[in-house]
Amino acid sequence: MNIDFVHKLKEHITEGVVLEHEPMGRHTTFQVGGPADLFVEPGSREELRYVVEEARQAQVPFFVVGNGSNLLVSDDGFRGMILHIGKKLSHISSRGTVIEADAGVSLSRIAREAFDKSLTGMEFAAGIPGSLGGAVVMNAGAYGSEMKDVLTEVDVLTGQGRFMTISAKDLDLSYRHSCVEEKGYIVLGARMCLCRGDQHLIRDRMNELALARRQKQPLAYPSAGSTFKRPEGHFAGRLIQDAGLKGYTVGGAQVSEKHSGFVINRGGAEADEIAFLIRQVQKKVYRQSGVKLEPEVRFIGF
Repeated sequence: MNIDFVHKLKEHITEGVVLEHEPMGRHTTFQVGGPADLFVEPGSREELRYVVEEARQAQVPFFVVGNGSNLLVSDDGFRGMILHIGKKLSHISSRGTVIEADAGVSLSRIAREAFDKSLTGMEFAAGIPGSLGGAVVMNAGAYGSEMKDVLTEVDVLTGQGRFMTISAKDLDLSYRHSCVEEKGYIVLGARMCLCRGDQHLIRDRMNELALARRQKQPLAYPSAGSTFKRPEGHFAGRLIQDAGLKGYTVGGAQVSEKHSGFVINRGGAEADEIAFLIRQVQKKVYRQSGVKLEPEVRFIGF
């Protein structure tokens, strides 16, 4: 790591945090991952822009993360800078039927804000562990709803270092996809337009979805949520189960016995074990069904 670059960040990042050799197991829901050379959590949008510009000038590779809910970081860590959009960028407000939130706000907090204001449309997000920034990038969704159903505008930092507001319809939102990374954008915040609703019905729907998650998902273990994207015309969990892989274990990593679409850390798993298990599932499912499973999980440092 460029020593001058690190010193410069430590001098200029006064609202945020700059850490060296930070274990990534502290910042991912898998609870695994070696140290990042540098871990920076900007305290403002201006600090974020400064960090990105300095990193590009110093040719320091960086990766943007939020809640770490869909990441698998190598046991060797990440040779570069992790740019964390977290609590320092987590303001949320509402006006009428519109909720505005920074990228670091959790989806569950946005769902609570909607409930408090008797707004419907975000119930699906109450149990998703990610933050708004990541949810925009991957068009997160659950139980038949997606972010594209509620997003109206997204604030980004462009690859040229400009702050810009983009209409959601220009983000090419589709199943687990947006053009954010392709365009070199970093999500800063977004606005969501919801509808007036009955608070009792909103609460009932949130409770219904929470019960479904508890009954069907292995919430007692660290994971990255659904490990694979839904193949067209199929369900990943069913394909994995039909391939005889339910409960398949590699070290501390396991295909959940509760829901085959989840790879979990049963305790003491290493990132290499999780990655190997995921690759084995892909191979065995393809051999069994001819369907190629594409991970939702992002691999960093491998």
